[in-house]
Amino acid sequence: MRNLESSEVEVLSPSEVEIVMESPKDSKVKLRQKKKTDVRRMAIIGVLSAISIMLSMTPLGFIPIGPTNATIMHIPVIIGAIIEGPLVGITVGFIFGATSLLKALTMPTITSFAFVNPLVSVLPRMLIGIVAYYVYKLTIKFTKNVFVSGWITGVIGSLVNTAVVLGMIYILYGARYAEALGESASAAKTLILTLVATNGIPEAIVGGFVVSAVCVVFNKRKK
Repeated sequence: MRNLESSEVEVLSPSEVEIVMESPKDSKVKLRQKKKTDVRRMAIIGVLSAISIMLSMTPLGFIPIGPTNATIMHIPVIIGAIIEGPLVGITVGFIFGATSLLKALTMPTITSFAFVNPLVSVLPRMLIGIVAYYVYKLTIKFTKNVFVSGWITGVIGSLVNTAVVLGMIYILYGARYAEALGESASAAKTLILTLVATNGIPEAIVGGFVVSAVCVVFNKRKK
């Protein structure tokens, strides 16, 4: 009798068929492309992290707007997320946050006690990378316009930085933070909301235009 077990034909899945059919040359090309992509990402992380550190450690990170200063220290995080994805944005955000924490430890001010906590200094900056990536993906899908999508992403990413940092300060250190700034503990909520309005709005506007300009330049270079 014919052995039925030996006559069975093994059915390969589509992915297995693709692997079998792929030539060694194609595999080498894909490997080189992956390595090239990894190197580019590491380079972008390095450059944007260096810019973020420089901005946070020097007055270059602040732009005077009337009686307030708008910070642009979070902008490299947004740009990294747009250009290379959320993982790069999160990484640059972590480095930005870690720099902020280190600065609070080594060059303390009256409010530095809040930024020694990673939930205030690090976590919100990492969140910027996630939000910025998905906001840009969504807006470019509907607007089809790089400038508009970049501006919206810059605004929202900036507001995330301001709102989440100050929100965490309010939750964890509200009364102490208010007293450090010469206000009563009961005025903590009002103080935080005022800071969101006076600092957050100018930062969002500046962030929107800077990010949109970078997105336009990067898009032209890709073409």
